[in-house]
Amino acid sequence: MSAEGGAKAIVAALGANLGIAASKFVAFAFTGSSSMLAESIHSVADSGNQVLLLLGRKRSQRARTPQHPFGYGRERYFYAFVVAVVLFTVGAAFSLYEGYHKIHDALEHPDHELESPAWAFGVLIVAILLEAFSFRTAIKESNPLRGDKSWWQFIRHAKAPELPVVLLEDLGALVGLILALGGVTMATLTGNLVWDGVGTIAIGLLLGTIAVILAIETKSLLIGEGAGPEVERQIIDALESVDQVDHVMHIRTEYLGPEELLIAAKIAVNHDDTAADVARGIDAAEAQVRQRFPHARLIYLEPALDQTPGVSADGAETGDAAPAAAEN
Repeated sequence: MSAEGGAKAIVAALGANLGIAASKFVAFAFTGSSSMLAESIHSVADSGNQVLLLLGRKRSQRARTPQHPFGYGRERYFYAFVVAVVLFTVGAAFSLYEGYHKIHDALEHPDHELESPAWAFGVLIVAILLEAFSFRTAIKESNPLRGDKSWWQFIRHAKAPELPVVLLEDLGALVGLILALGGVTMATLTGNLVWDGVGTIAIGLLLGTIAVILAIETKSLLIGEGAGPEVERQIIDALESVDQVDHVMHIRTEYLGPEELLIAAKIAVNHDDTAADVARGIDAAEAQVRQRFPHARLIYLEPALDQTPGVSADGAETGDAAPAAAEN
């Protein structure tokens, strides 16, 4: 993901959510609608999400230190995980509580009606338009990276967390606004505020679902994900394209950050090659990989003597080795 594209989507979402949150609080003040209050908290949570994502991007750019020799790239995953676990969960829990409270009050006081519903309708319609603009920006920035993948595949397999988070946030915001609009509409038509509470609970369930999806995906990135079978196959092809590399015995990859891939591989070299030949082969293999994958910042190649190509079924490391490392 380009830094410019991701930042553009985050800033667009932040601007939209700040404006929407302010207008929703005004509408809540005039109507007393719990759906409007839940949506107000939802927008505040979303705004906090974008601030955290921007903070994570900034902190991940710090230079590596002796204490963190591989840098701080995973800070972006950490802050995305905080977005999922804390802010979305808080928003979901608040909405569920407020919805239950609203339904309980409506059943005890059935004569109460929604005040000034025109404010709620006006704000919700404007908010839907603003969220649609933010969602459109996120889709536009995601399409070049998505390629021919489905949107679900893109969210599942993207290594940069910002665009999937913003996409799910904006989708959740649009659906939440429609749920709030439905709750307010039914409460106005029937004069029964139970519908307002039902809409609020539906928003809470929606936020909880998004929180679970984001938590699962960002947890996987935070723990450490590899490049995937297809990319690893291409890396092996690049390594084996060098004359001095007989075959790749095994390979391990891991993303240290969205734009920083670690590659560690044991390569079988020819028995009669000299140390100088092996060194030249390692340099050439490294260059081939970097040419195809510029984000492969750390490459560690370990030469070994082995006449059996391929990887053992259990992935065990075999063969005597003389380690050699290449680092950008």
